[in-house]
Amino acid sequence: MNRSKPLRMVAFLLGALAFISLPAMTGCGSTGPVRPGAPASSARPDGAHGWWYESFKIAWPQGKDPAWSMDLLIAHQVVLPVLNRYRKDILLWRFHRRAVRDNLGHQFSFIFYTTAPEARKIYAALASNPVLQRLQAKGLVERVITDDTNKISRPDIEDTSDRSWSVPLQKAWPSFIMGVSQTWLELITQYVESAGQKPGSMTDMVAFYRKIGQKVDTTWRNEGGHAFLHHLNAVFGYAPLNVVVRRKVKLRF
Repeated sequence: MNRSKPLRMVAFLLGALAFISLPAMTGCGSTGPVRPGAPASSARPDGAHGWWYESFKIAWPQGKDPAWSMDLLIAHQVVLPVLNRYRKDILLWRFHRRAVRDNLGHQFSFIFYTTAPEARKIYAALASNPVLQRLQAKGLVERVITDDTNKISRPDIEDTSDRSWSVPLQKAWPSFIMGVSQTWLELITQYVESAGQKPGSMTDMVAFYRKIGQKVDTTWRNEGGHAFLHHLNAVFGYAPLNVVVRRKVKLRF
């Protein structure tokens, strides 16, 4: 599949694979150390918390494919240190990735739910990140967009969910996508650590995360069907799922 296609195709794949009847597993391998965020049950609208976006507009020259590996570089080198520092103050968080030939273009976003004072601290910490400053100086990140912290525009848990969904799903979904984002970031971290090298120049860093991206893609392609999609299907008891097919795609499992 051409990766320059809108990322909504991932949602189609999730739906299509939910129809595959896989045998229930009688036992799975043990998991590694868990690095939990705040429990979703603690995230309740109280007038003080809200959703905040930090969006990175990534250079995307005409005639070229999106540099998807830049998302990994930013997530690991820019967002992760700040996330680790302020995790106790962030009730929910997630990533959003998109690349469409429109006014937004290729944009990677870190979306988090916290108070306005904490959002200011997080924005400041991200802005002072030396890797981000180098990416901007090289023109690899063209723009960084943040919200106005003088007002809370998205105070409710469901405010960044799709409005076409039912209200219960809108409120529950942020916990799901936070887990997905954390899993993706943990995969990146493990592959970086196993590589045993620290690229120095920005050129070397970009090339390094391109290789890391290939490893993450391979994990998704070879293991995602069972590790993610089968178990998601199992959690919902293999109940039937309605899928709306809007285009023909070639699926490889």
